[in-house]
Amino acid sequence: MLKKRYTAIILIVVFFSTQAYADGHKVAIASAHPLATAAGFEILDKGGNVFDAAVAVSAALAVVEPTGSGLGGGGYWLLHREKDGFETLIDGREKAPLAAHKAMYLDKDGQVIPKLSLDGALAAAIPGMPAGLVHLSEKYGKLPLATSLAPAIRYAQTGYAIGDRYLKMLKVRVELIKQYPATAAIFLDNGKLPQPYSILRQPDLAHTLTQLANSGRDGFYSGCIADKLVKGVNKAGGIWTKEDLETYQIAERKPVTGQYKGIKITSASPSSSGGIVLIEALNILSGYDLQKTDEITRKHLITEAMRRAYHDRTLYLGDADFIDIPVKRLLNEDYAAGLRSSLRPDKALPSEMLSGELEQQREGTNTTHFSIIDEEGNRVAATLSINFPFGSGFVVAGTGVVLNDEMDDFSSLPGAMNGYGLVGGVANAIAPGKRMLSSMTPTFLETDTQVAVLGTPGGSRIISMVLLAALDFAKGNGPESWVQVPRFHHQFMPDVIEYEKGALSDAEITGLAAKGHQLKVARYAYGDMQAVLLNKANKSLSAASDKRGEGRAVVGH
Repeated sequence: MLKKRYTAIILIVVFFSTQAYADGHKVAIASAHPLATAAGFEILDKGGNVFDAAVAVSAALAVVEPTGSGLGGGGYWLLHREKDGFETLIDGREKAPLAAHKAMYLDKDGQVIPKLSLDGALAAAIPGMPAGLVHLSEKYGKLPLATSLAPAIRYAQTGYAIGDRYLKMLKVRVELIKQYPATAAIFLDNGKLPQPYSILRQPDLAHTLTQLANSGRDGFYSGCIADKLVKGVNKAGGIWTKEDLETYQIAERKPVTGQYKGIKITSASPSSSGGIVLIEALNILSGYDLQKTDEITRKHLITEAMRRAYHDRTLYLGDADFIDIPVKRLLNEDYAAGLRSSLRPDKALPSEMLSGELEQQREGTNTTHFSIIDEEGNRVAATLSINFPFGSGFVVAGTGVVLNDEMDDFSSLPGAMNGYGLVGGVANAIAPGKRMLSSMTPTFLETDTQVAVLGTPGGSRIISMVLLAALDFAKGNGPESWVQVPRFHHQFMPDVIEYEKGALSDAEITGLAAKGHQLKVARYAYGDMQAVLLNKANKSLSAASDKRGEGRAVVGH
């Protein structure tokens, strides 16, 4: 549904709308797309609170950033309500269909069938995004759901100009998208890549969003949309049933919390691994004065903390509704001290020396994040995903909904290594109705004087990016610094430090190698962090959007 006219007009509207909606509001919003940020301020301008704005931003991203999230995906919304200090995590992670089983992606010899869990209808889990939007609106918002979804519906109906980032992601998946006529009809121009700044219109998606706006969860999980989804998925080789959709429920969970040098950390709990791994790594590092160490030793210590925390991820973490997770132990400072005792400042510990039976796990990098806070301290950090760019690549005709490929986030074959190199344990094995483990890490950082809200896409590297930002916050820096911190990453397996080009100096590379580390430069800069900050004393706000992306951060006065 691509058109080439009116590009300049659309771009002008994007710019001025974010400025106009910001007037009169003491709120900061940072999101991965200017139109999504504008949608949030539009809803605030109509009298909504930050939770209504979060519904609007989430839905807008589902339209204008179909590479990273959508109604066919899921995610997590971390909330704080200032008047009573209430905090919760809305877990809208997708679930495995009821017909799913542990060996569904293996051949008769027990080997993984390439791309079966990545591409097409069989790769799609049951979406949680629509249920999350309805729940967030009805339980925490002030405005009707239809009001908060209106900007997204308008964007889908009238269209928006696609940018360079969108085209880059589309190019990655174009051959897959060509296989599915309904998907190709939306995103390609007569079977070819569209021109930059073409106008993308999605009338079928506008219709689906309207059904959701008018009928709540029944507008997606039952009725005509659900019938189309089940019929289309099964015709294409998937295993969805009406029962899968009708019985899907979001979960509200208590966030995980911890402390690091006077900073309270609040983050995502399982089915996300993000908060536990983040806090465990910070607990290990709490035994050091990182500001007094040289840069080589500092990065070595951070890497060793990452290694140990990610190792525990592989052994213990999964869907808390299905398995017992030793959360208290993993977050315990004494437990971290035990892990720290194996850490040598002068030498890396080879990952093969850490114990545990491991299984394969993939995790796509193309997710999205937004952060919102108002002058009172009400706030939302939300990380949303359909996994790989354009998810499974499959759209059921007449719905406009790009289905996720989150089934690939489950563990499958023991001992195998995937393209992202992330390994998982039996705790994350496929089971009917189970949520797959995630690395999404929406996070709050709070001191006596400041509150930060942040998060990022990036697959398995999400946690390490938030870790580096948290350490930068601890140094006294602000949002513009957190989102631009040079990034390096270690996830236990593969046993290698991956770093952005220029993130490590030649001396640091040499010094880390001398301590026994293997190093590898990333093929591209990664992540798209969105961050906001409240100064409690004067209620001033600041915000920043990662320059690696095309997002927009706005502070409304």
